[in-house]
Amino acid sequence: MIWVTITFWTALFIVFYAYLGYGGLLFLLVKLKELFKPGGHPLFQNEDYTPEVTFIVAAYNEEQWIADKIRNCLAFDYPAENIQFWFVTDGSTDATPSLIKNYPAPQNAVIRLFHQPERRGKIAAVERVMPFVQTPFTIFTDANTEVNPQAIRLIVRHYQNPGVGAVAGEKRIANAAASDATGAGEGIYWRYESKLKMWDARLHSAVGAAGELFSIRTRLYMPVPHDTLIEDFVMTMNIAMQGFKIEYEPNAYAVEGQSAGIREELKRKIRIAAGGLQAAFRLWALLNPFRYGLLGFQYFSHRLLRWTLAPLALPILFLLNFFLAQNGSAIYQVLLAAQVIFYLLAVLGWRLERKKVRLKILFIPYYFCMMNYAMYRGFFRLITGRQSVVWEKSKRAA
Repeated sequence: MIWVTITFWTALFIVFYAYLGYGGLLFLLVKLKELFKPGGHPLFQNEDYTPEVTFIVAAYNEEQWIADKIRNCLAFDYPAENIQFWFVTDGSTDATPSLIKNYPAPQNAVIRLFHQPERRGKIAAVERVMPFVQTPFTIFTDANTEVNPQAIRLIVRHYQNPGVGAVAGEKRIANAAASDATGAGEGIYWRYESKLKMWDARLHSAVGAAGELFSIRTRLYMPVPHDTLIEDFVMTMNIAMQGFKIEYEPNAYAVEGQSAGIREELKRKIRIAAGGLQAAFRLWALLNPFRYGLLGFQYFSHRLLRWTLAPLALPILFLLNFFLAQNGSAIYQVLLAAQVIFYLLAVLGWRLERKKVRLKILFIPYYFCMMNYAMYRGFFRLITGRQSVVWEKSKRAA
């Protein structure tokens, strides 16, 4: 019985710490750091710092969005002579390459098209063009996002600090007023993630970046294996492992539409889950506290637990709680009741979502369960080799 009790409380701690506890601890650590070491926020010597940058958009069959993306790029508040726009369309079979090639851009805009018929995945496309980048900084974004006009200025100012090797922008979800489970859950998740990224960066370093908008010092770029599923995360963590900081700039943001439905969101989450588990194996060295110290602690707390132990702990927690509640102890009965209510709310959220009934408070437990279910699906896809780096992208709401 003692081992059952220890395992139960260990599983409860893992779940709580992975999803809420680390956020609270991180907030306290940031406040303590700023109390004993004031002035820790970045100081920008030159607010008009506008170095040359290359802005790379990897696009696959994006004819629906590509004209809007080019217009979005040309609207940046940044000197035209200091920015190059590169569009990589490897494997595209629709009109995306021709729309880019024939776009009536202003004469002072530098827009280059890189296209080859073979489709080998996003990271292979990026690696193909990186040797040609001659600017000191490279910015990456997705074709179906809208980036705010001030984003580039806000990103590059961080590079006045020579210790900064990458800058992560913020991902935002544009969901309709009458949002379904996908939009409500995805939006809440990314708002919480944005807070964690901000606190991570203020404590030491952001833990990776999202591919919707991020940048790197070009000279620090390291190719990653072509089968890498979350290349943006691995690319930026490779830079952090070289001893450079990943800064976070919440006011530079990319807005992306919510997934077209819960099935599309699940498909995306399964791929991310498989990629997270793949990254966990490949970045195992980060757990060496003597070499990576605080960065390793942040990686373990913010990412690794959610990808590994936390999803595994959830069913163990429920089963052991059911067993322990049989002895009549009130605390175990209360905890079991709380778990049962939570999962019933998730089921109710699932049923209401299928009936198109909008009740956002139920979408939170539903989305949480869907995310952890995706971890199991992602694990089996990874070990069976069924998750290809060349994948069918999720559809986004119009």
